Amino acid sequence: MQSQISAFVSFSSEFRSVRFSANRSTSALGRTTFTLPMASDSKVKSQIQNISLGLKESEIDWFADVGNKVADAAGDVIRRYFRKKFDILQKEDLSPVTIADQAAEESMVSILMESFPSHAIYGEENGWRCKEKFADYVWVLDPIDGTKSFITGKPLFGTLIALLHKGRPILGIIDQPVLRERWIGINGRRTTLNGEEVATRNCAKLAQAYLYTTSPHLFRGDAEEAFARVRNKVKVPLYGCDCYAYALLASGYVDLVIESGLKPYDFLSLVPVIEGAGGVITDWKGQQLYWEASSESHAPSFNVVASGDEELHQQALDSLQWQ
Repeated sequence: MQSQISAFVSFSSEFRSVRFSANRSTSALGRTTFTLPMASDSKVKSQIQNISLGLKESEIDWFADVGNKVADAAGDVIRRYFRKKFDILQKEDLSPVTIADQAAEESMVSILMESFPSHAIYGEENGWRCKEKFADYVWVLDPIDGTKSFITGKPLFGTLIALLHKGRPILGIIDQPVLRERWIGINGRRTTLNGEEVATRNCAKLAQAYLYTTSPHLFRGDAEEAFARVRNKVKVPLYGCDCYAYALLASGYVDLVIESGLKPYDFLSLVPVIEGAGGVITDWKGQQLYWEASSESHAPSFNVVASGDEELHQQALDSLQWQ
């Protein structure tokens, strides 16, 4: 049986061609919930993948349900402050932070601590939250990815929520609370936007690709030169979307996203979303993105590339020439 499971998992990429329907409903409080029924083939593959992780489907569903509640709570806070007057503080790394970032993270942490007291939490604003030094399950939170967009009134920032199981992201949420758009990626299932499945688009040549990065000014030294090698080959380079660019890639509107110096809370939630939509996301060497958090962890920086097409991804890696 174990060999059958291993063989089946090795063909897990086939799930990208399986379609499933999703239902959306609104509660009396005006909050949106999503149910994610799957086609039988997709569900079988999801079960086998999750068995290999030691997880039950009911556990995954519970995690996703709480993840939605966490995104709802953060959105309630963020909308209250969007395009309003507030103080802008400066962190040690010179990046901006606002009361909205801080209050949104606290609202998220409160729900998670009540729902999963044995789970750890690692938030951008306050780091590790857990009595233990290690935990099998770690929620990684970025209440506002794109604070500069938020403070300048541009609704292309997002709330990022990832759940790691032994360092591997098994659940990812990208939530845009102003536009009320929510992408949900779950290990072994198709990615959805507001309950409807989405998919990346085919684009097998760099010369035909639409490329996003947050800003060309964020690249330094060799990374700047590497990015330029790709930028000079694509059809259209575009700037300024933060995590929203990855959401657009998952929905099939752009083809490639390349960024440098991302922290784990910036990208771990993106992994299930991109992969569940049929895309590829790795570091610049083509390695899987992985981070095992602990009480002693410092958030390292990663170079990230995401593509909607495997051939395009390889061409981007070849052009980056990252050693």
